[in-house]
Order: sequence, then structure tokens, then C-alpha cells
Amino acid sequence: MKKIILFVSLAAFLTGCSLDVNTDPNYPSSVSASLVLPAAQNAIATVVGDGMYNYAGFFAQYYDQMPESNQYNTITEYNFTEQSSLIDRSYRTLYAGALEDLDVVLKDANATAADRYAATVLRAFSFQLLVDNMDKVPYTEALQGSANSMPKWDEGKSVYEGVLAELDAAETNLGSDQLTCADLLLNKDLAQWKGFANALRLRMLLRLHDAGTDQTAKIKALVSAGIFFKGDVKFAAYSDEADKRNPWYSANNVNLNTNNHVASYPIVSYLQSTSDPRIAYNFTKATKTGTYAGELPGSKVELSTKKNADYSWMNYYAIKPVYFFTQSELQFLLAETYLRLYSDDAKAKAAYEAGIDADFAARNISESPSVMYGTGGAVAWSTAVDNTAKLNLIYMQKWVALCYMDHMEAWSEIRRTDVPKLSGKTAKEINADPTIYTPGELISPMRNGLGVGSLVKRMYFPLVARQLNTNTPASVVATTPVWWDIK
Repeated sequence: MKKIILFVSLAAFLTGCSLDVNTDPNYPSSVSASLVLPAAQNAIATVVGDGMYNYAGFFAQYYDQMPESNQYNTITEYNFTEQSSLIDRSYRTLYAGALEDLDVVLKDANATAADRYAATVLRAFSFQLLVDNMDKVPYTEALQGSANSMPKWDEGKSVYEGVLAELDAAETNLGSDQLTCADLLLNKDLAQWKGFANALRLRMLLRLHDAGTDQTAKIKALVSAGIFFKGDVKFAAYSDEADKRNPWYSANNVNLNTNNHVASYPIVSYLQSTSDPRIAYNFTKATKTGTYAGELPGSKVELSTKKNADYSWMNYYAIKPVYFFTQSELQFLLAETYLRLYSDDAKAKAAYEAGIDADFAARNISESPSVMYGTGGAVAWSTAVDNTAKLNLIYMQKWVALCYMDHMEAWSEIRRTDVPKLSGKTAKEINADPTIYTPGELISPMRNGLGVGSLVKRMYFPLVARQLNTNTPASVVATTPVWWDIK
């Protein structure tokens, strides 16, 4: 709430408009679209950059629970249930915050078609996030307020198809209109909004395609047109002041007043094995050894002699942007498409290397990215002997590039591609003999509440929905894949 008020107020300053302080910004019935859009953007950034970002980072095995702290024990040990309410805050923020605000823009008679288009893009993004977490979500009957306080939950595939149709309709209605809303995401650049929309289409169409609905023609038309965003789609409105910092930084490095995250064994081992300079952007060196060291997932209790000093800590960045879509991920999606649907090795290679280039640029890494893919580079295209190996290169480098950038998409792409794959060795076996482990493979937590060898495949439905909506589906165990995760 505090941050929504902050950015609505900022939007008022930018547009020279006044804001009635007695109006609840979560339900701004009398506020113009020009003020509401940035509030929705900030609400989404809070979810993508903190709520979902935090638990998805554990599931992607980027970090683990620091041994001398306790905040996230249940997450790292997969020992949570619907009652743990891990997704509740993100669920409320998206529905009662972002989607309510976007609905105001869509219904504002004074909003331009371009304003509504931007709102539709963010609406599609919000529903994609919700589906990727829980599979089923309220969609066709959602956001009706007291007219329908218990909306039905729609199938995830239908929601994907629905928001893709919404994007098409909004784009058809654009005409020559331009954005009038304050825009903290893409600075009213309609070309960038179209590029963002097309990247979302590509992401969702690939998931539809892999789930058995042939999307070849649509994907090829999209890629051949080549209308995608430049740079990164990022929310970069933060400053190093109270209540204005990056939300994950604020939640963990400020509000908790303790460190809880240490580097996880899989990502550290892979970055070390490939001599990747990006490791220094993500992590510190362990104070005990002066080297990079990751903690085995879910091992805090079992390896009780380990201390904070044994592991690499996360580097915290107060004004780090929240990434809605990175250029790096876009290029890796294009590389996959060129390889799988076009059989065009040259274009796939170029997009793959562009993905690494973009990630180095986003992190301001001083070394040339060619150190990774140039002659002698550990992840050079030439090291892959066939298309399966090339796809593995693409997926592994996407996993690396999404670390500390977009954890929700990292977790989703791991589930879609099954890369990195799950190690056949247990955490205890790896602890006893690290030489049996292949760097970069995921590891079932040493203490695993879902069972030995299990990984988290979805989030439970929110407890708040269970309490308020009798149409909330029966609880589904977290090892059950969402609809597009069929491998």
C-alpha cells in the first residue's frame, strides 16, 4: 500500500495532476488513467521483484537459507503447504492492486487506445504470472467486485488463450493514438510496448506449443516480423532512500535486518566450471576460505556445523531495477525458435551469443562476453555436437542469465525445458563426494518435505482465496505440474 501511494503520488507530480488523498489508490474510482497506470506497474514490480522473485529463486536453486538464520527454512526444505501463505501477498497485490488498477485504465472514457493497449499488455503479463504459479486462476469472472465476490477459477490454458486474444484485439484498435498515461516502465514509447507484447506472445506461444497445441505458424510469423523491444523491459524507478529501494532489497536487507540468502551449490558450481565472470556480480566470496562456495539445497539442519562464513553471500543492490522481460531471455527464446522451428543453425548461434551479450551488458560486466562463447570458451556453440546439446547450451545459459534478474521466469523455464536437469545423486552423496556431481544439475534438497527426488512444480492456491471464495479448487500437491509442464 505504501509503495502504491508513493508511485501514484509520483505520477501526479510528473503529470501536474492533483490527487484526492481520501481516495484509496487500490480502488481509484475517481482517478484518471494517467495516474493509475504507474501504480499498477509498481504493484507488478513488487510481485516480480520480491514476492515471486524470492521463492522462485530458491526453486531455481540460485540461493539457499543462510545456516545461522531461519526466515526461509520451510521454502528451502520444500516443507510448506497452502497454510504457509507463500503466494498470498503476491496474489492480493496482483488482483486487488495491479489488475484492479488496470481495469480502471481499460474503462476510462478519456484513456486513449494506446493507454488501453499498455494496460492490456500488463494485464496479460499479470495473468501469465498467476497461471505459471497455480495453473488455474480466476479470469472470466474476476474483478467484478460485489457483483461476483466468488468468481470461478479458469483452466490455465484458457487464460493464456484469452489474454493472447485480448492482446490481438487491443493492437487492432490502436490506430494512431499515443500514450497519455504516466509510464514508469517504457517512457510512453509505443514501439517498445509493442515489442514487449510480442515477447510475451513468444513466451506464451512456446509454452502452448510444448503443451501439444501446434503454434508453429504463429511463432514463425512473430519471429519473422522481428518487432521486439530494445534493451530490457525494466522498472527502474528506485533510489537509495527509505521506502524507495528495490523491493527484494528492502524486504531482506533492510526490513529483516539480517541476511538470509547464501549462494546455492548448483549455480556456484556451474559458474565456476565455466569460469564465468558473472559470479562476482551475484555473490561474495566466503569469508572463511576466500573462495566462492555454495550451500547444498536444504542442508542447513543436516550440516549443522556449517556457518555463514562457509558460504558465499548474495550481493544486495538497493536500486537494482525489477526486470519484467530481459533482452537476454528474449534472445535465448529466439535462439531456441531458430533451432527448433527453422533448423537455422546460424541464426540460432547468433541469437544465443546475443543473449549472453545482453546479460553481460545488463550487469555491466567489464570482461567481454566472448570469453564465454569465443574460441576456447566453455560454452561456445562449437562445443555442442548436435541440436539436443545446442538446446541444452541455450537453456543453461538462460538459467545463468536469469539469476538475480528474473527468478520467476527462471523457475518457469526450468519446468518447461527440464534444464538444468535433476541430478541422480542425493545431496548427502554429493556432500560426501563432490566428484560424483555434474556442475549445474539441480539437487533435491537434503531435507525435502515433498519427498526424496522431488522438486516444486507449482504453488498451492492462496489461503486467502480458500477462506473467501468457495469456488477455489481443491488443493493440489506442489509436485503436480502446471498445464504446460508435460515433459
